Amino acid sequence: MEGNGFTRRGVLRAGALGAAASALPLVNVHGQTSGGRLALGLWDHWVPAGNDEMRRIVMDWGQKNKVEIQLDFITSVGNKNLLTIAAESQAKQGHDMLSFPTWEVHAKSELLEPMDDIMGRLSGKYGALNPIVEYLAKVEGKWRAVPAISGSQNKPALGRMDLLKQHAGIDIQAMFPANANPGSTAGNWNWDTFLKAAEASHKAGFSFGLPIGQFTDATDWIGSLFRSFGAELVNSKGDITAKSDNVRKVLEYAKQLCTFLPGDVFSWDDASNNRALISGKSALIFNPPSAWAVAKRDAPQVAEQCWSFPAPAGAQGRFTPYLPYFWGVWSFSRNKGAAKALVEYLSQREQAELMVKASNGYDIPPFTSMTDFKTWETEGPPPGVVYNYPVKPHHNSQQFIACYPAPPEIAVQMYNQGIQAKMIARVVQNNETPDRAIAWAEREIEGFKRG
Repeated sequence: MEGNGFTRRGVLRAGALGAAASALPLVNVHGQTSGGRLALGLWDHWVPAGNDEMRRIVMDWGQKNKVEIQLDFITSVGNKNLLTIAAESQAKQGHDMLSFPTWEVHAKSELLEPMDDIMGRLSGKYGALNPIVEYLAKVEGKWRAVPAISGSQNKPALGRMDLLKQHAGIDIQAMFPANANPGSTAGNWNWDTFLKAAEASHKAGFSFGLPIGQFTDATDWIGSLFRSFGAELVNSKGDITAKSDNVRKVLEYAKQLCTFLPGDVFSWDDASNNRALISGKSALIFNPPSAWAVAKRDAPQVAEQCWSFPAPAGAQGRFTPYLPYFWGVWSFSRNKGAAKALVEYLSQREQAELMVKASNGYDIPPFTSMTDFKTWETEGPPPGVVYNYPVKPHHNSQQFIACYPAPPEIAVQMYNQGIQAKMIARVVQNNETPDRAIAWAEREIEGFKRG
């Protein structure tokens, strides 16, 4: 999965190293030029058809509005998108509009054009927004970017129907079917049930694939686990609140859970959980549909048994890991008007539905009113495998990013350093007490605040 991999300061330092990235080759598609010229740097989609559809949408808009489009798809592999952002922000030149990963809007907010006018119109038209996008893109009361459809992902549970039914006695398709009527056992899907299922699956040789490390697939599921226990390390004011019963409880729970996970999860990388599922060795991971899509191509017998369903609930509720992208326009753009017009066009329901369809349901729009696209009902096999991938009202779940509600300048460092995963590692691998792990985390966070 895509991840930042850099601290905020590290990205700034990388700008000098990535200066050449500000002049990435642009693929020119000729259009009528009376509307000016627009240079775009969009995320290079994991699903190839996602790029194809985005190119078609953008070029069609350019022709209709007489804007000459220069389009570049920038990969997140090797953090090339982050290097591009850093280099362009230093050089004050480059693309007019860029796709910004999760934390980068705050990092570059002083150089981004306000988007309050666009967000006002979109919210008025489509209703409620996920509050996490406001946390990540609204700086000092102003929207500095628009939440993107392309690239934004959830990470709910992705499980094997056959293995969970056979070994854990859980029918996940009946519990969360491909419709708005959850089964009678859905209310029992909590972390206690999850622990019992993990134990049963482990004993049967199909351990849950839950990585514990310093990368996004680990940080995201662990962050939601902490939040569902009410285990907050830093509050919205920036106060360190790690010394609490809830943090102790989640660490004690994690120690129990780790006894039923593969022994090497602390050394896994960001693709290990995907490989575990696709190879048929795991009964459950937390992931977007990309793992299922690869299985559909490489291991169809596995794909046919996959099903997406919500994360377990804790005492404080149910939280789905969420990693959004954003579309932002540089304040030094030479064609701000066209750039903002394109952002607003891409954010409309019609374009969102096309992106979701092209990405096999991977892309997640930011508006609750856009979680009813047919793609999530019909994609398969099995049909409906990704119906529960977007957060639906009947899930009683909230999209969530790890380390919220800490102020973003602190949260991004906690996130990139994998503080919560490291706390678990200290308790499990070093056999430290929860209080000792908490004391370590407090020292680390104090350093982030001073930095």
